[in-house]
Amino acid sequence: MKIGIISDSHTKVKKARKAVNMLLENGVDFFIHAGDIVEPQTLDILESSGKKYIAVYGNNDAHLAEYHNRYHLVQEPYYFKLANTKFKLMHLPFYMSSDAEVIIFGHTHKFETEFVEGSLFLNPGEVCARNKPTSECVLLEVLDDEFIVEYYTQTKGEKSYTLKDTFSFTRQK
Repeated sequence: MKIGIISDSHTKVKKARKAVNMLLENGVDFFIHAGDIVEPQTLDILESSGKKYIAVYGNNDAHLAEYHNRYHLVQEPYYFKLANTKFKLMHLPFYMSSDAEVIIFGHTHKFETEFVEGSLFLNPGEVCARNKPTSECVLLEVLDDEFIVEYYTQTKGEKSYTLKDTFSFTRQK
């Protein structure tokens, strides 16, 4: 299963749309937004993608509570199963224990991927390009025996996203 992961879109709806479209072109089956959505239009983009998705509230998303029943919004930490894999989703990196196979977080605006004690810790970076002139997102492929993380970036002035790096981690079952 291919999962498109974005975070920290803030007010940059066009940048979120571009990331979602690129991930769709790369065959994602499911989307995850790791918080600081800020604009309901970003949720509209996920909703209209034709794919299932989940989005966690970030520290700048309290005003989105009025949309809670309209979109697939959850509070952190949120545990769920997808592709026979236990996930933990949060925005703030406060619940960083290895109690799921995949731990997804945002907030820091920095791409991170690390495999510790059988758990993949993953922050897709920032879509909004606020802290640097680069939008970031991740395509996570969940296979029976491994996780493949593709890290995509689009620097200001570039017309499209490019694959910056690929990481592979052997699952411990």
